[in-house]
Amino acid sequence: MDKRSFIKSLGIGLATLPLFGKSEAMDLASQMAPLLKGNVLKAGDTIGIITPASALGDEDAITLTKEVLTYFGFKVKEGKYIRQRYGNLAGTDDQRLEDLHDMFADKSVAGILCIRGGAGASRLLGRIDYELIKKNPKALIGYSDITALIMAFQAKAGLVTFHGPVGTSTWSNLVAKTFKEQLMDNQLLTYTNPAKKGDNIVQYKDRITTINPGIAEGKLLGGNLTLISGLCGSPYLPDFTGSILFLEEINESPEKVDRMFCQLMNAGILKQIKGFVFGKCTGCSPSGGYGSLNLDQILRDFIKPLQIPSYSGAVIGHIDDQFLLPVGVQARIDANKGTIEILEKALV
Repeated sequence: MDKRSFIKSLGIGLATLPLFGKSEAMDLASQMAPLLKGNVLKAGDTIGIITPASALGDEDAITLTKEVLTYFGFKVKEGKYIRQRYGNLAGTDDQRLEDLHDMFADKSVAGILCIRGGAGASRLLGRIDYELIKKNPKALIGYSDITALIMAFQAKAGLVTFHGPVGTSTWSNLVAKTFKEQLMDNQLLTYTNPAKKGDNIVQYKDRITTINPGIAEGKLLGGNLTLISGLCGSPYLPDFTGSILFLEEINESPEKVDRMFCQLMNAGILKQIKGFVFGKCTGCSPSGGYGSLNLDQILRDFIKPLQIPSYSGAVIGHIDDQFLLPVGVQARIDANKGTIEILEKALV
């Protein structure tokens, strides 16, 4: 069923919609249509590697990415332009877009791993062939600046993608185990911070903090705070109504974090969500003295008043042992225990 027929099946007439033009109505159909899911990955499959954002520092980034994928038994197909540089970007917009389209169009490619994030993926959003994406659903994995693609693919195509390590991430045994369980075994995982007391009587690292207690269920959406706040007002953010929102950030001052939460609040997103998880804000400490708010104060000001289940400290973000979260599926969070339970298979 095409989008026009889908809208009509809902009893909504394109010509009589008082609040939506035709293009907006088409986007509404994408938001409400069933999710698209790629196939389960298996040893022997070919994984495409691309650089849709920042340029690579050296050849070693490609070598390490290949070694990671070979570990799981995959074959690797390189994007044509992964070694290119255009300023800070991994080639021109045309080159990076061509690699992205080629990997989705190639029937021999089972999934796509971004080698790194950085900056620049948002430049591609208005030129992506979303019909091509919808006709060739497959797992796309990455985080940080790749959030732009994760959000746009959910908004414009309904594609389930994966917020997790890029090729140049640190692939610990924990990350590798999660990758296999989520993408190759297609398990319904429950994500909880690793328990690492060591020789201590209590856990000091990777603790969670409950903001509002309780349990909530909804569509799991999220990624990098800068990217999501920057996409506000564009057609490349999905509908957050009734969702579980997760966020992470790196190297942003508390003043900028505060400003971005203001943007989410003013855009109405925070009022739409049913649950909230904040991951790591690496390098986001306030400067010396009392010159700014700290992260706890910001979360208390913006999230506490929502009175929805919420917690912070999840191992999501620019860290070694990070979650690999399927974006777009139904999930349940327990803000008391600090868990994210996946309720729906992410692949087929």
